[in-house]
Parts: sequence; structure tokens; C-alpha cells
Amino acid sequence: MSENRFDSAAHARSMRDQGFWVDRSFDEFLQLTISTSPEKLALIADRADRAEPRRFTYAELGDLISRTAAALRRLGIGPRDVISVQLPNWWEFAVISLAAFRVGAIVNPLMPIFREHELSYMLEFAETKLLIVPKLFRGFDHEDMARSLQPKLPKLQHVIVVDGEGASSFDQAFLSGNERLGPPAVGEIGALPTDQMAVLMFTSGTTGSPKGVMHCLNSLMACSIALGGRFHLGASDTMLVCSPLGHMTGFAAGMLLGLKIGATVVFQDVWEPKRGVAIMANEGVTYSAGAATFLADMCEAVASGSPKPGRLRNFLCAGAPIPPALIDRVYRELDLKVCSLWGMTESLSSTLTEPERALEKSSKTDGRPLEGVAVKVIRMDGSPAAVGEKGLLKVRGAQMCLGYYKREDMEPFDAEGWFDTGDMAYMDDEGYIRIDGRIKDIIIRGGENVPVFDIENLMFKHPAVLSTAIVGYPDPRLGERACAFVVLRPGQTLDLAAVQALMAEHKVAKQYWPERVEIVADLPKAPAGKIQKYQLREIAKAFAETPRAANG
Repeated sequence: MSENRFDSAAHARSMRDQGFWVDRSFDEFLQLTISTSPEKLALIADRADRAEPRRFTYAELGDLISRTAAALRRLGIGPRDVISVQLPNWWEFAVISLAAFRVGAIVNPLMPIFREHELSYMLEFAETKLLIVPKLFRGFDHEDMARSLQPKLPKLQHVIVVDGEGASSFDQAFLSGNERLGPPAVGEIGALPTDQMAVLMFTSGTTGSPKGVMHCLNSLMACSIALGGRFHLGASDTMLVCSPLGHMTGFAAGMLLGLKIGATVVFQDVWEPKRGVAIMANEGVTYSAGAATFLADMCEAVASGSPKPGRLRNFLCAGAPIPPALIDRVYRELDLKVCSLWGMTESLSSTLTEPERALEKSSKTDGRPLEGVAVKVIRMDGSPAAVGEKGLLKVRGAQMCLGYYKREDMEPFDAEGWFDTGDMAYMDDEGYIRIDGRIKDIIIRGGENVPVFDIENLMFKHPAVLSTAIVGYPDPRLGERACAFVVLRPGQTLDLAAVQALMAEHKVAKQYWPERVEIVADLPKAPAGKIQKYQLREIAKAFAETPRAANG
């Protein structure tokens, strides 16, 4: 191997030698809990469309997984086949994920907000063999969409529908038979090697199509071990997963973490603040995770009379910097410590402020490296940045992805294993970092990365648009909203309603739609012609104080 190329085999040896890759599966930890505490509550699944949640003991969950794993085998699903799961936070998501691991298949979590535009690309690129969708969610017919896409996807052999009817319903396809496929013996790896791709998760495209990030059981397990240790989590904890399972925050830092430690995991499929804090209070939730928007909503709900979640101790907050005033309010009104985290789909949970220092550090830093993770801040010339000096943030370690699926042309790591995050940051004298701007072109709206490049491309399809650039502007609840600066063709007009109609025509997830349109004579450009978005961001800052549907 070239000296200038990353040696993945050497990285794996180093992670094992240091004890950060443990070569153990989530199935193994699940079986340990089943053997010691079979009647312990494993999963409480709350659905907005149902009055009462479903409750499953660890023994019941284990049986559902065994039955589903056997059904996957009957359907011809095996090692390295991709199962795409476009479900809300429903119990079926946990069952299919653990069953997929057992048969050696790859789980591809997908956000329920995705529509034909996003799904057609992702399913074709992943060569998905089995797609699981809800019949209806938030009034949208996912089954109808999936069926309409299937003829265009020759690799897609099966569409299974939760709440569906007939042989293709989840219950009929997976749970109607008596056959079980049990787990491998404790200590045995099973059908899915721990250092091969187990999860394929797409990033929001910022410079092109979304990239498929590959994670293995070892990197996912390293995330669980590090977070569990920093938060002192264990089997006595009850964890609310209200962040979507289609994101690593919900999938890895919620579901997998909770099942690994033998905790009780609570799913909430639709975030409704009053219902959310009531669940926390009624179920005795001790830990949760999500974007800052969840925290603001919780405070408002309790202030309006909802019960205070008395056992909730820690909240992992990721996705964007947390306003200091919000951290103070949460501690004052909810007696809750907010622990700031920085991570990426590629690097999972990279830096975290521990609970012991949350009040001091979370308002001004994004944490320090978790165990098995290293970060550094460098100048543009590659030299180390001084303490407090802003530079480019790089990360490496046990939670790093394996690379990008089908993109051998993209080497995400340098020869020493460092990953270029594209984020600007500075580090204090204790090793805590603070994200301070982004080189990469994304907008983070409510913890969701908006694929700016993709949306800009669609904007060009409108006959009135000569050129456009989309940037974020501050929002007190969502963190950022998207503003489209547009240069019109001569004699043309454009308003927000026309842009929304364009997005709807192309079936783009509503969370990605621009929420403001500004008509300008020209876009600021560098001498080489590149649009200078930082100037647009400065202009857009003023929009935080004005109605978001305004037009220039």
C-alpha cells in the first residue's frame, strides 16, 4: 500500500489493540440481558395515532427478532443484502434492524420525510433488495409511493408494509410463521463480521448526490460504549428516543445504545412536546437525546402545565450550537443537564461535554473527544492551530466509518487516518472544541441537514431563475431556516409560493424547502466566479427578526 494512503487494516489492528474495537455484536448483549432479565421491559413504543403504547419485555423482543430473522431467510435475504427501512420510531424498526444483523444483512435507515425524489436515488444506489415502509404516516401513503417506485428498481424484490394488508404486511411476512432463527452462541460472531458494513446511512448531499456512509458493528459498538461510559448509563436507565431512527442520533445514540446496555428504550414516533414530557414523567425517563429544538419545546410544555419529568438527568444535544440562555433555562426549570455533542454521520459521537461539567462547558463548547476518538484543529497550511485559534477540524478513531459506499474514488482519510470534517473550530486549553462556522455548504434546520446543492439544482429548473444560492439564517427554535437568493431572467417574477410549488412538483421533503425568497440583481462572487455565500449569510442574519415568508 502507498505510504500516502490510509491503511484500514492497520487502523483496525490499532483499534483492537487499544481495546476500542471489541468484536462483539449487539445480538450478544441482547441475549445476555434476555438470559438474566427476560421479564425486564425492553421497549415501550408510543404512537401518536394510538392511545396506549405497546410494551415488550426483553424475552418478547428477542422472540420477535428470531421470528423475523427466520422470515428474512425465507425471503432470500442474507449476507450483504441491503434492507432499507423507512419507518418512524416504531417497534418494528428495532426488530428488523436486529434481525437483519443476525442474517448478515445491511440496514439502510431512511427518514420518513423522504419522497420519490430522494428515495428513487437512494434505493437504486444501495441496490436495495427489501424495503419496509408504513402504510400511512402523518397522512401520507408510503405504500403507494413505494409501489410506484418498485417497477423502476429491478433490484427491489420485496416491499413490506407496516399496518398493511395481506401477504406483504409486516405481521404476515415476518411474524405469522412458527420458525425461529436463534442467535449465534455467545462469543461467536455470527453471519455479520464485526468489521464489515452493517449500516448504510446517507448523508445530505452538499456538493452532489448524497453519499452512503458505511459503518460496521465495531464502530457502532464503540459509540455505545463511549456514550454509555461518559453518561454513566446502565440497565437501570430508561431512555426516550424521540430523535428519528433514520438519523444516527436516534439509531446509534438511542436505540442501539439502549439495547446494548439492557436499558428500557422508549420510542416516540411524532414529537409533540406535551405528550413527550408526559411520557418522560410517566415512564421515568432518565436520558434522552436530540436537537436544541426539543429542549425549548420541553420547557414550554412544562411551563404550560405538563408534568415535569422528574427522573430525567441528562440530555445529549447535537446538531447545532446550543444557545446559552436555553441551557440555563433547562437547568433552572427542568433540573436537567444539557450535554453538548459534536458528531457526523461519518464519525458518530466524536466530542461530548460530560454531565459533571455540562453547566460550565455546554454553553461555550461542543465537548471533548470521547474515548477512542482524537480531534485536532489545524491552519489552512496544515500546521497546528494555537489554543483559541480558529482552524479546520479533523477527527479520527474508533467510531469512524469505513468509507463511502461504491465510491472507491473518494478516500475520506489521509495517510494517518484523519478525516476532514469541513467544520471550522477552535480548542480551549482543556481540549474542548467549539464549532465556529462550516466550510461545507449545509444548513442545519432543526437538527436536519438540508441538501443545499440538490435544492439549488432544482431551483434552476424554474423558468424564472437565472441563478440562485441558498443559505441559512438564524431561527430561535429550529436553529436555521433556508433562504434562496435568486437572480431572475429578464421579465420574469418569482415568489415563495412559486418555489414551494416547484418543490412539491419534484416531491421534495418539505423540511428541505426554502422558507424565504430574496430577489437580487446579482450574487456576490469572488474574482474566479465562485459565489461568496458568506456575504449572503451576513445579509440573511437580519431575516431572523422579520417574517420568514417575506420576499425581496
